[in-house]
Amino acid sequence: MAKLTKNKKLVAGKIEPMKEYNLSEAAHLVKEVTTTKFDASVDIDVRLGVDPRKANQMVRGVVSLPHGTGKQTRVLVLCTPDKEAEATAAGADYVGLDEYIEKIKGGWTDVDVIITMPSVMAKVGALGRVLGPRGLMPNPKSGTVTMEIGSAVKEVKQGKIDFKVDKFGIIHAGIGKVSFTPEAIQENAQEMISTIIKLKPSTAKGTYIKSITLSSTMSPGIPVDVKSVE
Repeated sequence: MAKLTKNKKLVAGKIEPMKEYNLSEAAHLVKEVTTTKFDASVDIDVRLGVDPRKANQMVRGVVSLPHGTGKQTRVLVLCTPDKEAEATAAGADYVGLDEYIEKIKGGWTDVDVIITMPSVMAKVGALGRVLGPRGLMPNPKSGTVTMEIGSAVKEVKQGKIDFKVDKFGIIHAGIGKVSFTPEAIQENAQEMISTIIKLKPSTAKGTYIKSITLSSTMSPGIPVDVKSVE
């Protein structure tokens, strides 16, 4: 059995066994139980009562976190020359088309979000084998295939994130940093949960949100009382 370090003992003592915390308590506690020397990410896991294998129970959406994610999001814009200045002015990290398509074909995927426009989706679609498994394929539903390139870049840079339920029925997302105030963590988490509730499939039966857990990088999970956020 692994020996608990001094820090782990202190952390373990702060979380009461079998207790579910309201969102405000969890937002304060996640800061207290984080012992990393770097600014750890704050994550939320929401387990849903859906069957992701059924297309009509797939939960996917976008949310603009009121306080952003706290991390620098690297954005690639694949567009025609007439849109390049707009993309650059909005803060895109990489802007171009054919040269980046060739780089991606060669295995380069050193970005967090790719935004493109409808007229070049035929070229981008050919990158599905590379981008699909990494969750980087642009999608109109997530606002990453659009003619409003500048607005899309700004929204992503300001904290707009794309999420979807995994094969186990869980939505996992980074919603901030431990350096955020408890209030900012709470408000980001509430916005995420509220968005998920709005996306409830009409075909989902029984309990929709089964559990919510808040955690940070390498910290234990903090169970959140679902009734406190519905």
